[in-house]
Amino acid sequence: MSAVLAEGAATAAVAPQAGSVQAPTIALVLLGTGVVGGALLKLLNTPAAASVRLVGAANSRRQQVDPVLLAQRGLREQLKSQGSVRDNAALLAALDASGAAAKVIVDATASASLASRHAEWLARGYHVVTANKALAGGELPGWRALQAAAASGASYGDAATVGAGLPVLSTLRRLRGCGDSLLTLEGVFSGSLSYLFNQYDGSRPFSVLLREARSLGYTEPDPRSDLSGEDVARKLLIIARNAGFALGSDEVEVESLVPEALRELDADGFLARLEELDEPLATRHAEAKARGSVLRFLARLNQRGRARVGLVEVPATHPAARLYGTDNQFALTTTRYNTQPLVIQGPGAGPEVTAQALLGDVLALA
Repeated sequence: MSAVLAEGAATAAVAPQAGSVQAPTIALVLLGTGVVGGALLKLLNTPAAASVRLVGAANSRRQQVDPVLLAQRGLREQLKSQGSVRDNAALLAALDASGAAAKVIVDATASASLASRHAEWLARGYHVVTANKALAGGELPGWRALQAAAASGASYGDAATVGAGLPVLSTLRRLRGCGDSLLTLEGVFSGSLSYLFNQYDGSRPFSVLLREARSLGYTEPDPRSDLSGEDVARKLLIIARNAGFALGSDEVEVESLVPEALRELDADGFLARLEELDEPLATRHAEAKARGSVLRFLARLNQRGRARVGLVEVPATHPAARLYGTDNQFALTTTRYNTQPLVIQGPGAGPEVTAQALLGDVLALA
């Protein structure tokens, strides 16, 4: 994650040297050089990103704005032990000094404090591209501030916030632009929960599958981030709000799969007691199987704006019962896709596809 950028304008810009290369079409500052940010750094070194120049990168403690060092392929590892102490103003200064037609801040973190600055940056004329759901999927006033700031002319690239870049939000906006309206929404919005319940057939304890999924990188280091349902709820809010439903975060009913006794433990304490998840889920699985159904963690929105995320029994013929791996699925019923919903499906997790979604939103600014 990366620290928050400073409030005021930078006082000392990074001036381009005489004889330097021509100003880039797009100048980019990357905040967050973790798994997704690291994948984006690799993409920035490909021909597809030829119009983009990285002028600053930062993790939570260090940053780099030196063009020579930014061009090195080991930048992510270098920032773990080298680089300047965080000086937020210098990152904006690097953007301002770039001479680029488009100046972009990419937020590849999950920091709520960082997301709270998105509206401010937009209002100041910087484009923002993000995988961070904390603002758009957070409290309703934050969403409204974001919309007001985006109306000033800067672009907000949010494809990576839902479905790891599957064309969900772009499709929804295109439908609305053509006068269509979302009526209902249903789907599997979590790659980690999709994987877990696609695999869970009662033959092995849920805790065993969860440990395997964690070792494969399909869950967060603390799997409660996935099991709580809060991440799915944020994605549901982002889609619903883009469809015109002014839902507050308190209007989404969220079922957590984490027993109350395990919610306040530290991460190590939780991981040591994963077996306490097994009995409740085994019971629900057996009940569903007896009715010819399977369990899936679904997000649902109806025409009246009622929203819920949680574990649901679905018949074997249900589209969500036939998912594979980390697939996400979004079934949109609209006024024109009414008889049969429009379904968007594909891998909903992974640093490479998420980073590609970020780069796609950046390149769309050219």
